[in-house]
Amino acid sequence: MAGDKGPLRLALAQLNPIVGDINGNCQRAFDAIASAWRDGAHIIALPEMMITGYPVEDLALRGDFRKASRAAVEKLASDIAAAGMGNIVVVIGYLDQNDYESAHARLGVPVGAPENALAVIYQGKISAKYVKRHLPNYGVFDEFRNFVPGRGTLVVRLHGIDIALAICEDIWQDGGVMPEIAARNPGILLVINGSPFESDKDDSREALISRRAREISAPVAYVNMVGGQDELVFDGDSLVANSMGEVLARAPQFHEGTMLVDVQGRLRTSNPDVVITDGELAEYPLLTPRVAPALDRGGELWSALVTGLRDYVAKGGFPSVLLGLSGGIDSALVAAIAVDALGAERVYGVGMPSRYSSSHSLTDAADLAARTRLNYRVVEIEPMVASYLLKLGFTGVAEENLQARVRGTTLMGISNQEGHLVLATGNKSELAVGYSTIYGDAVGGYAPIKDLWKSAVWELARWRNQLALSRGEVPPIPESSINKEPSAELRPGQRDTDSLPDYPLLDRILHRYVTLDHGFAQIVDAGFEPALVARIMKMVDRAEYKRRQYPPGTKVSARNFGKDRRLPIISKWAP
Repeated sequence: MAGDKGPLRLALAQLNPIVGDINGNCQRAFDAIASAWRDGAHIIALPEMMITGYPVEDLALRGDFRKASRAAVEKLASDIAAAGMGNIVVVIGYLDQNDYESAHARLGVPVGAPENALAVIYQGKISAKYVKRHLPNYGVFDEFRNFVPGRGTLVVRLHGIDIALAICEDIWQDGGVMPEIAARNPGILLVINGSPFESDKDDSREALISRRAREISAPVAYVNMVGGQDELVFDGDSLVANSMGEVLARAPQFHEGTMLVDVQGRLRTSNPDVVITDGELAEYPLLTPRVAPALDRGGELWSALVTGLRDYVAKGGFPSVLLGLSGGIDSALVAAIAVDALGAERVYGVGMPSRYSSSHSLTDAADLAARTRLNYRVVEIEPMVASYLLKLGFTGVAEENLQARVRGTTLMGISNQEGHLVLATGNKSELAVGYSTIYGDAVGGYAPIKDLWKSAVWELARWRNQLALSRGEVPPIPESSINKEPSAELRPGQRDTDSLPDYPLLDRILHRYVTLDHGFAQIVDAGFEPALVARIMKMVDRAEYKRRQYPPGTKVSARNFGKDRRLPIISKWAP
């Protein structure tokens, strides 16, 4: 029969798992489930690959890892029931493997192939399983992209409401699983996700969820992971849209927690795959839905960079971080991010002047240290550089790079002695054109702003200072660091513009070549000078070997160096 069925209380738990910490992740899941159960939730959804963390990359190829994941889901189901919470339905992502040779043989799926799976847990058992249909470009799942068939669609009936289940990219595809879901005519679509943050992705995500809700004329609930994992950062931003596509509830970005929503499903006649219960829902006071305010562009970027660094340090077990403070905008921005992520007491800055350093380099670095209260010291590198030059007689570029490498050696030596994680401070514009020194300013264990164009570095520094002023706080970044002309100060009077065009112009060309994959003719047709375009493209292509050796860093764009864009190191292609 058609008609309304009194609302389900749905819990969306946007949690921060750690890859490989199966026991810890299960405990995080159990705690969220217990909280939702106490709050009267009928069903709780947890993120994609919650049990193992995400992305697991080559760990998915380990048979013992897959079996440990499966065993953990089964134990979690038993633990929930043993705690007297068996009546809450749990939807959770985990790593499984194909054990059904006959069912998949015609598709070429080998037994033991990893499966990005979803389990439905009820009364101490796994009542149903669903395998992701469309797989992302994050590691070994690609190997089976064309073969993993899923199990059609999965629809479970809970209190008379048919709930269709899907995993992340399944709903991003206009073909594939979405027409099947629509044909099943569900009362609610519930999607679990491990969707990484990208600047401006939030708008497309909300539009997609709203569109899917209108297409199936039913509410769509979307739960996403939160936190940093290697170079990826997940922003949460879980949301529920009603059948008209209007956002009913939204969780805050970059914050771990569980959102409770009373969702008005509709009765359907979709012939569900699993009937959990057809029992009537008791009446209860309804919750007022909450829609967290959206962050602006600066707030999103800042939160992503802070989260990425914080979790890299925390999950990696590093006690503190160390960076060179030159008085310039890049190191100043990285220092401010680190202080917000870790607290000033865990951030160590080192000023390393040479004979070419300007007086304002040290004063600006000291000013930043005073504003942020991070730990600061000065190490004069001139005696060390002079000793090298006396022995080796370097001149020109070799001498310039020697200064950068002495600084890199100094930072790594302090790191070894004191246990800090060294932060590289290069930006995306510099990485693109190779404006960095291997074993010099490129040393480090993490590079927080490696996916930020130089133009965005300035923009974000101004945003952070304005945020401080709005709070009545001291802006962390000296205005002189923002306003001064960029220089590596490796020779007298050096400026970045000696080797590069102005950064706003450079970034516009790089955006077209790196992000949009435009060729020479397209970029020139957009109004750029042909000789400059040719020179910049050549610099980008020749710098691939440097980028391969740069530390990992937080991905905040659709095309970062590393996961998204890789060129052959040796190539004779000349557009």
